[in-house]
Amino acid sequence: MELKDAFGLTLRQFRKAKELTQEDFSQMSSRTYLSVLERGLKSPTLDKIDELSKMIGIHPVTLVAGSYLKLEEPLTIDQLLSLIRDELQSAEFDSTDTKSE
Repeated sequence: MELKDAFGLTLRQFRKAKELTQEDFSQMSSRTYLSVLERGLKSPTLDKIDELSKMIGIHPVTLVAGSYLKLEEPLTIDQLLSLIRDELQSAEFDSTDTKSE
């Protein structure tokens, strides 16, 4: 499965779980664009992922992580979260760190 297919399936799954229709997204995106994303025909930008997530009521990382869980099916939620935590810690990320190099 390609990443954009996994993203589309994840987007649809969260949208339906929150009992939202494609029309509910009409103020931020056309129904056609949402359908294209859900069918895996296009990949969204980071800004669009942020907008979609806010509309659904989830964190953007949740939407992306869900996509990778579909893509890498042998990976469990706990394994993915542990991997992400370890990688962020190894780069010394801190939520109070706002400077960039």
